[in-house]
Amino acid sequence: MKRLLIVICALLAFTGAASARGPAPIADVALAALPREAHATLALIRSGGPFPYARDNSVFSNREQRLPLRPRGYYREYTVRTPGARDRGARRIVAGASSEYYYTDDHYNSFRRIRE
Repeated sequence: MKRLLIVICALLAFTGAASARGPAPIADVALAALPREAHATLALIRSGGPFPYARDNSVFSNREQRLPLRPRGYYREYTVRTPGARDRGARRIVAGASSEYYYTDDHYNSFRRIRE
């Protein structure tokens, strides 16, 4: 029992230290490597819309802290159409207020910064 408590305490200390460091580094992805639907969404973002989905241009709160930490309202989210999907699908572009763009194809589990 004592050994189990030691292991649990060590795991808690390790995960606490890891999360204190902030989000993991974000890989880049070339715009040319993204699906054409992402290009269309990015063009809509830059032109100010109109956006096809009601949740587009809403605040992305970054609850899981996978993007760099910024004040609430800094990030906005946009749907990247998924051909054949009956709902919004898992693909999104998240835009930062400083004109940086992040792509996720797994519903916010991971991000790549879009480079042009």
